[in-house]
Amino acid sequence: MATRRALKAVLIDLSGTLHVEDTAVPGAQDALHRLRQSSVAVKFVTNTTKECKRNLVERLHSLNFDIQEQEIFTSLTAARSLVEQRQLRPLLLVADSALEDFSGMETSEPNAVVIGLAPDHFNYQTLNKAFRLVLDGAPLIAIHKARYYKRKDGLALGPGAFVTGLEYATDCQATVVGKPEGTFFLEALRDIGCCPEEAIMIGDDARDDVGGAQNIGMLGIVVRTGKYRVGDEGKINPPPYLTCDSFTQAVDHILQHIL
Repeated sequence: MATRRALKAVLIDLSGTLHVEDTAVPGAQDALHRLRQSSVAVKFVTNTTKECKRNLVERLHSLNFDIQEQEIFTSLTAARSLVEQRQLRPLLLVADSALEDFSGMETSEPNAVVIGLAPDHFNYQTLNKAFRLVLDGAPLIAIHKARYYKRKDGLALGPGAFVTGLEYATDCQATVVGKPEGTFFLEALRDIGCCPEEAIMIGDDARDDVGGAQNIGMLGIVVRTGKYRVGDEGKINPPPYLTCDSFTQAVDHILQHIL
């Protein structure tokens, strides 16, 4: 177990860690409240591309989570920032409910492809359009490359397979902006003014949540909820700082053993 450090911030994944679709993980609201009573800053980091930030906040409020929009850093935000920096006109392969986070952007005559989770748009015609753009030199920007995620009816295919398919077909490498990329975590930490050595990440994805965070010097706690599968903690190196049954147990450990 890692030695105690001066903890200043906790980054928390949302889907699979605090909730699964419209169902909260048992005890998560109370655990979050207890964590907020401590001295640490809290930031929520998510790869979700199923909905815009406004809809996500409304969902969380309906589940009685006291979370404000400005406390959430999303991969959609990171993708928009990159597109604006490069002055690109993206073909947006994201769910319709996520398009609000790209409002006001020029998308006519696209010269880039931005791809997230878009089940209704992952058809041959749309993917072939993206393929042709990338083949002609358009940059391929992946909001994230998650293998799968958790729904109420079980695990579901994530965007990673579709991103990898486009990479293979076009012989190019996508720029990934969400977790597990180090720049994503660093930007989230910059918002709350602390460095990786002063922060811990809690999430249900050993690779993208915990592996990505630990690669930049954070501690990482895997929770056995959401998309977690037995043995996931053994698939990353270094292994997680800790594996817990739930977010509640992770918060208990932080309050009792780190702070």
